Amino acid sequence: MSDTSQPGVHCENRRPTLEEALRLPRIAIENTEPVVDNGRFAVKAIAGLPVTVASTVFTDGHDQLGAALYWRADGESGWHRLRMKFVGNDRWQVEFTPLRVARHLFVVEAWWDLYETYRHELQKKHAAGVPVSLELQEGRLHLQRAAEHARGEVRATLEDLLRRLEQAPHTEAVELLLSGEASAAMSAADPYPHRTYSNAFPLDVERERALFASWYELFPRSQTDSPHRHGTFKDVIARLPAIHDMGFDVLYFPPIHPIGRRFRKGRNNSLEAGPDDPGSPYAIGGEEGGHEAIHPQLGSREDFRELVAAAGEYDLEIALDFAVQCSQDHPWLKQHPGWFSWRPDGSIRYAENPPKKYQDIVNVDFYAKDAIPDLWMALRDVVLGWVAEGVKIFRVDNPHTKPLPFWEWLIGDVRGRHPEVIFLAEAFTRPAMMLRLGKLGFSQSYTYFTWRNAKEELTAYFAELNEAPARHCVRPNFFVNTPDINPFFLQHSGRAGFLIRAALATMGSGLWGMYSGFELCEAAALPGREEYLDSEKYEIRPRDYRAPGNIVAEIAQLNRIRRYNPALQTHLGFEPYNIWNDNTLLFGKRTPDLSNFVLVAINLDPWHAQEAHFELPLWEFGLPDHADMHGEDLMNGHRWTWHGKKQWTRLDPDYLPFGIWKLTPPE
Repeated sequence: MSDTSQPGVHCENRRPTLEEALRLPRIAIENTEPVVDNGRFAVKAIAGLPVTVASTVFTDGHDQLGAALYWRADGESGWHRLRMKFVGNDRWQVEFTPLRVARHLFVVEAWWDLYETYRHELQKKHAAGVPVSLELQEGRLHLQRAAEHARGEVRATLEDLLRRLEQAPHTEAVELLLSGEASAAMSAADPYPHRTYSNAFPLDVERERALFASWYELFPRSQTDSPHRHGTFKDVIARLPAIHDMGFDVLYFPPIHPIGRRFRKGRNNSLEAGPDDPGSPYAIGGEEGGHEAIHPQLGSREDFRELVAAAGEYDLEIALDFAVQCSQDHPWLKQHPGWFSWRPDGSIRYAENPPKKYQDIVNVDFYAKDAIPDLWMALRDVVLGWVAEGVKIFRVDNPHTKPLPFWEWLIGDVRGRHPEVIFLAEAFTRPAMMLRLGKLGFSQSYTYFTWRNAKEELTAYFAELNEAPARHCVRPNFFVNTPDINPFFLQHSGRAGFLIRAALATMGSGLWGMYSGFELCEAAALPGREEYLDSEKYEIRPRDYRAPGNIVAEIAQLNRIRRYNPALQTHLGFEPYNIWNDNTLLFGKRTPDLSNFVLVAINLDPWHAQEAHFELPLWEFGLPDHADMHGEDLMNGHRWTWHGKKQWTRLDPDYLPFGIWKLTPPE
């Protein structure tokens, strides 16, 4: 047989020797959750929110087992420990709450619990009326052996139990050996025979805004009253109160760096730019600098710092775009030509996505001989430089077109220094790649939500994001539009269509975002394409944010509802319910303890009113089909009481194409 082994790959597949078998664990610990790819990648968690860990733990025979969870954060020398509870069918479970924003590890421990095995047998025999005189002697021996090696209060408790056993009548002795006091003391003195540990599994604990945030995107240069005057950071500061009042807490900018001149794009992505065309901000780099610099027409670095501080006063964080690409005027082309790909004729290879061509943009070559490791460290230092300026959130442009090892290293390096930093992956790509980016450390991800419109596909996608593995490593950010994507649904659906998509995004996930103009129901598109006519990527676009027909008030109320209902602050907890109309979606979002339960009904048809009977999920509260349920319309404050499971609703796009109802069972 030919040798098919691969260099650098070690695969051992042989039977253990007797000596090795004698050292193998007698207890099996399997199917531990939450775990991603057997612990290759970290599960995502949020500081202050509980994490439930479960494992299948079993051994030969009928002896009782014990199990515990150990965990610690990076930098901690000791471990925290909690006993796990047996929940049936060899499954053990416990809940713990990480408090620090940091990488954590957790380990499951299992052992033969000799005293619980004894107590289990004693209880069964005593209940069956079987004589237990010999078992009582065994109980005393268990306590004596434990007392011999115990210390402090535990030893004193065990010795006291032994004294009381000597004087106790038969029945009282049984009760004493079965007591919680004896169990607790013996647990503390347990020698843990056949003790076994699982692998150490990583847990990436982030701050709340990695799970719950409302993003607003704008071009700073368009914050102006004239297309002939370039907006500035100071103009953005003037917009902060309005953005805050709409309920947003992340303000995201496309690249704010100098824009190249060579091959600059004109209006509507034309190849010829006029002398006053500002160009695409994604053509990064000019004579003023590259990724570390600020486009001079936006203002100075001090102006940017003033903006970051002013945003903080409105509880807004500034998020910046991290786009790993360069204009043909970027300083790196002269300083580090070996970081780029060149054609045989000496011209540089620019970006292409046939039939689209981006002559104003060139990509770096991550694995060029001259690029390793200097290019990787230079890009890392760009991120660290903006972190030093107070930026803790980055939207990463097209990460799926860059090497996966680069992202795993960069995110790990940055978050190892600054664990509060959040990375959003802008990756509309294949499912496996989207999932992998989340595994590598991206805190949030763009999703396919933008193209899910029908009831069946929305239900399936929301459910998929609630299931493993996605629930453990992907936090979906439901952007309703972007400067690159003017969805077909919005192009002809009018004001109602924008309200439908806003409701789906805000209720479906704890993370959502919109690009400015959405609140004005901007929809003009290039014919037959999901692109905006007169795209803001290539020109300055002033807006009247009070224009008639806007949905500013509705967006503000949706964000307000999210803020006051914990069930809506995550994509998890989604459950679809029966509503007998294919144009209407009904789902619930609830906290694990059901203290907050929100029912959402959305008419997916922007042109016609839809009526339907639906099932009120009384069973979720353990209530019978004829029970009452209090309801509150969270959009207008109206309250009522439903009677029974079968209910009816009418959703009119000319008024409001959705209903958001808080459910409260009668006391």
